[in-house]
Amino acid sequence: MDFLCVNCTSTATSPTKHLSSRAHAVPSHGLNAPLQAPTSFKYRLRIRRGKRPLQFRVSNAASSAIETQRSLGSGGESRLEPSNKPSAAMEQLDFERGVCVPFRKYTPENVRNKVLGSRGAIVSLISRGVEIVWSLGLYWSALTYDCFVGRDEEVVPFRARQLRNLLCDLGPSFIKAGQVLANRPDIIREDYMNELCILQDDVPSFPNQVAFNIIEEELGRPLEAVFSKISSRTIAAASLGQVYRATLRDSGEEVAIKVQRPEIEPIIYRDLFLFRTLASFLNGISLQKLGCNAELIVDEFGEKLLEELDYTLEARNIEDFIVNFKGDPTVKIPRVYKQLCGPRVLVMEWIDGIRCTNPQAVKDAGIDVNGFLTVGVSAALRQLLEFGLFHGDPHPGNIFAMQDGRIAYVDFGNVAVLSQQNKQILIDAVVHAVNEDYVEMANDFTRLGFLAPGTDVSPIVPALESIWQNSVGKGLSDFNFRSVTGKFNQLVYNYPIRIPERFSLVIRSLLTQEGICFTLQPDFKFLEVAYPYVAKRLLTDPNPALRERLIQVLFKDGVFQWKRLENLIVLAKENVTKLSSNPAFQAKDMQGSRDLQVSRKLDLTDTIKDGARLFIFDEGIRRKLILALTEDSKLHIQELVDVYRLVEDQIDVPSVAVEVARDFPTVVRDLMLSWSESVLADR
Repeated sequence: MDFLCVNCTSTATSPTKHLSSRAHAVPSHGLNAPLQAPTSFKYRLRIRRGKRPLQFRVSNAASSAIETQRSLGSGGESRLEPSNKPSAAMEQLDFERGVCVPFRKYTPENVRNKVLGSRGAIVSLISRGVEIVWSLGLYWSALTYDCFVGRDEEVVPFRARQLRNLLCDLGPSFIKAGQVLANRPDIIREDYMNELCILQDDVPSFPNQVAFNIIEEELGRPLEAVFSKISSRTIAAASLGQVYRATLRDSGEEVAIKVQRPEIEPIIYRDLFLFRTLASFLNGISLQKLGCNAELIVDEFGEKLLEELDYTLEARNIEDFIVNFKGDPTVKIPRVYKQLCGPRVLVMEWIDGIRCTNPQAVKDAGIDVNGFLTVGVSAALRQLLEFGLFHGDPHPGNIFAMQDGRIAYVDFGNVAVLSQQNKQILIDAVVHAVNEDYVEMANDFTRLGFLAPGTDVSPIVPALESIWQNSVGKGLSDFNFRSVTGKFNQLVYNYPIRIPERFSLVIRSLLTQEGICFTLQPDFKFLEVAYPYVAKRLLTDPNPALRERLIQVLFKDGVFQWKRLENLIVLAKENVTKLSSNPAFQAKDMQGSRDLQVSRKLDLTDTIKDGARLFIFDEGIRRKLILALTEDSKLHIQELVDVYRLVEDQIDVPSVAVEVARDFPTVVRDLMLSWSESVLADR
């Protein structure tokens, strides 16, 4: 690597750009509240403590535009009132997500004001609008001609390549739009999606001196005052920015510097304004095909794109990931130097690892590929189902294999947030799939925003059943997400189904990571790792909602599923064994770290305690368990013995005894209260 040496030792004042503190609001409506637009919002305010429920973010840029009134009462309630009423489309997006975002950079009104308030706006809009309409119009005319002469199917590969090249020529906004369309089977057909999947974000880099000037403007001091050397060539260049490698003068640490392209923000705002203007003419078609306005789709896209433009938000994303994976020795998140970050510059720790774009190098380094992939799948599922904050663009260039077996992530500009409600509905969908309850699976689609409220799901149920049965009919070894997604794409293209932006990122994330698995190990079974993780969550997570779903899994048609319980335990133990055998975990374990998130044993202490409480206090569960033990007029002692043998090496009996003794007074009190209530009710 060539470096520019910097010899000047002058100093300057510290940068004045700081990251704002954030609070997170959770809507007060319940998990199963009906999907209807709220007339007002009320929030419980939760301040950061360890792992945070990420629901909305307060940025410096947004806080100046929004006035927030906070009046905390004894109950800890806070009413947040944005100064500008969001559009109907934005309110719908907030409600589908299960959250409201009072501090946002993107609203249609903000985009309109910013574009029309700039000098020469009208001329620029007309010129750009003519360019877009002319280019897309010519392409649409070619498609129409193909249909007219009856050759539309045979020229699909050519037209798909033509579309990809057209989007590249129209600039960064259209490149990003093409990447979104590559994961939206509800909008375009699959053969075009496959072509757009290879849409490259790589573009020529802009001059070093321009980049260095931007860095100095953001830092507020000369480049040489902060860095002792910086690479003379870019490490990577994309449509929104480029990356350099540098060394900090004060500490000698190696860092990566991400610099935004000059004057790109006005271009993005202008294109978003034109996108939404064009979308207003397509609302009728969009309502018919997708069940929503085309403007809503543009709003989803614009919101994510402007988030990527704000590097202070990416810095906070990195901090959130660090907090979430704190104590997990198998995942590496680079440190961010927030005192050196600004809206256009991001400085973070340099990652010395092997990119997953080079599978041979991963194998040559002696890394246990199967163990590394197990760690990667578990980390992805934790982001999705545990944290609700996940990496939205985990392509092979953004994932590194570390020499010690850890997985490392970079590029946190594109992340997505799932509310607690969304996470629990996803787990509901898994439970309904296990129980083969396809009607409820279809209803889950409505609750997640794929279908408009009130949509008749009966035509979709047989299609869902066919997709699932065909995908798992031969067992987990033959299951892969790409085949399921291909069939699902046909479903959403034929029915009025819209894939919300956050779930298109979920699909892309899972497909991309499955693709990495197949690249590194062609016979890797993604679901054979994913299922054990889900089993462990169901068995060990103390969340009451997950406890309820565990009961749903274990009881089918009122009958206790002994074999299913045994399978869950076996799968959960398998997940614990694979993760604990990772070299990174073993190294951390030898250091005696007490904050490890990965355990060597399947900790069922809380599950046993909760199960015992349910048996004592829940008459319905008690009756079902007694029936399970006496089914077919015989005692099922052998099933109990089999289950105990599976968990006996995982249970620390003295610890369980201590926990039971500690909770005994509470149990007795609750039992007496329950008895008193029943006596009073009888009277």
